[in-house]
Amino acid sequence: MNEQGGQGGQGRQERANAVDREMAARLLPAPVMRALGLWWETNASVYADGTPGAHSVRYTPSRWAQITPWPKALAPTSAGVDAAVSRAEVASAVADALQREAFREALVATYVWGKGKRGTRGGSGPATLHKILAFDGLDAALAGAVSVLREHGAPQAYAALKGQVPGLGPAFFTKFLYFTGLALEPVHGVRPLILDGVLARRLRQMAAAVGRESGHDPDGSIAAWVWSDGNWTPHRYRVYLSFMHAAADQLAAGDSWPSGAAPDLLECALFNAAWEASD
Repeated sequence: MNEQGGQGGQGRQERANAVDREMAARLLPAPVMRALGLWWETNASVYADGTPGAHSVRYTPSRWAQITPWPKALAPTSAGVDAAVSRAEVASAVADALQREAFREALVATYVWGKGKRGTRGGSGPATLHKILAFDGLDAALAGAVSVLREHGAPQAYAALKGQVPGLGPAFFTKFLYFTGLALEPVHGVRPLILDGVLARRLRQMAAAVGRESGHDPDGSIAAWVWSDGNWTPHRYRVYLSFMHAAADQLAAGDSWPSGAAPDLLECALFNAAWEASD
């Protein structure tokens, strides 16, 4: 059953909607605000411009030797040592690739950054990407998503990509949408943000607390359903974007967060910060 549009489960969906409304009204709870404030104290010098552009990921170029096209912004796959690439460098590579309609190259840059050194032992990350790149409909799917993002917005672009490319799930195609959103001027509506399993768990933790406090989800089953570890619906991505942009405004209005900081700084911080669920 799919959230918002599947068959059955109307009562469960109504409870999910009620939790979403409570989260939209309350936004970030005090324990999360404290954790994010501490994260900013530690990282203010790294992200002084209020964006996560300096957020770097280490990867092993030689593990990706079978992958083509290979972006020039990444270290050559013949390199025998690890390398690092930042969000800003990936954003520049994606912008350059999109100008040439080199959609596969843009995807490779975002995928390697997203995978980093995780999951490359045994070649699982490169092997999956190789299969994605072999899909005949890949160029059309990526080009279509870019067009939808420009003309209609991030939730619609998410819907356009979901389930279209075997092996390319939301945790990685939202990275493609995120970096594409940075490259496109203007983007219709709010800019896309990354949504992966770590961020979903952060939202699930907040939703479970709100559900208990409000009585809409006493046992956390609704939070576990809508903020699962993957395969989120386009509706859930829309809810995520709305929450994150509003929460970024909430943070920026306080004293422990940079004024005017972009919502992707919050995304980066939520990925890396942690707090006690019992606070």
